[in-house]
Amino acid sequence: MLKNNNKQAVILGYDTVSPLGTDFEGQWKRAVNGECGIGELTRFPVRENFPVKIAGQVDEIDCTPYPFLSPRELANWTSPIFKYAMLVVHRALKKSGIEITPELSSRIGITFSSAVGGLDAVINADRLLTAKGKLPHPFTNPNSCINMVGGKISILTNATGPIVSTVTACATGCTSMIIGAMMIEQGMADAVICGAVDFSLVEPIVGGFASMKGSYTPKKGQPPEPPEKSSRPFSVNRRGFVVSEGAASIIIASKEFAEAHGLNFRIMMSGWAMTSDAHHFVAPNFETVRRCINLAIDNAGIKPNDIDAVNAHATSTKIGDSVEVKALNDAFGNNIPPTSANKSQLGHCMGASSGIEAIFSMEGMLTDTLLPTINYTPDPELVLDCVPNRSRKAEQEFVLKNAFGFGGCNSCIVFRRIN
Repeated sequence: MLKNNNKQAVILGYDTVSPLGTDFEGQWKRAVNGECGIGELTRFPVRENFPVKIAGQVDEIDCTPYPFLSPRELANWTSPIFKYAMLVVHRALKKSGIEITPELSSRIGITFSSAVGGLDAVINADRLLTAKGKLPHPFTNPNSCINMVGGKISILTNATGPIVSTVTACATGCTSMIIGAMMIEQGMADAVICGAVDFSLVEPIVGGFASMKGSYTPKKGQPPEPPEKSSRPFSVNRRGFVVSEGAASIIIASKEFAEAHGLNFRIMMSGWAMTSDAHHFVAPNFETVRRCINLAIDNAGIKPNDIDAVNAHATSTKIGDSVEVKALNDAFGNNIPPTSANKSQLGHCMGASSGIEAIFSMEGMLTDTLLPTINYTPDPELVLDCVPNRSRKAEQEFVLKNAFGFGGCNSCIVFRRIN
């Protein structure tokens, strides 16, 4: 497909909070060192018979330097998604160099979203209503609206261009970037605030992942494992994903806009694709996953052997990892590039996961670094170089990022390092 090179989306800045930390430099250092952010679940009181004891939790932040995160400003916005979303957007915009003036405002779009949203506010209100008969706080419903996080970002930044909530479950972060790039290519916006946030460590949500057999469970009859050893994508002994939380913001713009405003960029979104499985509500479908990977590479105008590395979705589930490796084998002819699985270090940050992992992919491109897949024990049925246990130095011009969500939502992006 022919593309207008001036309208291709370039990356101007990004920022994240994750179980590895709340400042990006610290998170990146820990990731390169092969550390893990998974620990004991303390976000809510854990009952004795509750099946989940571990999680990837984000530390509290010092809101003092940020007037928009003052106690007064956050008094009605009780769900943590708003605090952390606004923080990463503010910091990413600072790094991008964009100042959203009244003249630019109408040309700045927003695709920042959430997979789970602020359901914690509704659950808390329901418990209060049940226990005391007290009606919900007036801001309960606004806290729970999926699109409200984008709305709050619009209010924070004064971006008045097109706004949409790109909810595709675990693929939400990547989908937000793809839809943002589409807005730019269609001339609807010059720059877009992309990203995702999820803080789903809420008792019934975590319990629900356990009852559907998706989240990590220790093997019966064996002593408990250290939390940091529990997430092990591609490993023969993988036992499901670890529920985590986080936020990621990526600022993209047209190449033309960036150059006209003297904004620096070193990475572009070279190609992308989205497919739907039409198969099962959680189990991935090989055919449509394979097609999404191949379409993204084709859309970038390159050949599979041009891809230098893959950042995998890799949830650490038996079927999910198996289907992804099979699809990669199909795309790369049994010569899969080095493939990192960041969830081994982060756990599964739900909709934010693919945004955080996309940021880690891009930082790896800029620093010639492949992040490790930690806790790896080879599975003879999944043959690939997953950069086991230790990071590695490697130049990367093209990187494929995979993201696959519940409901069969697949999003793949090919990033290109420009210089």
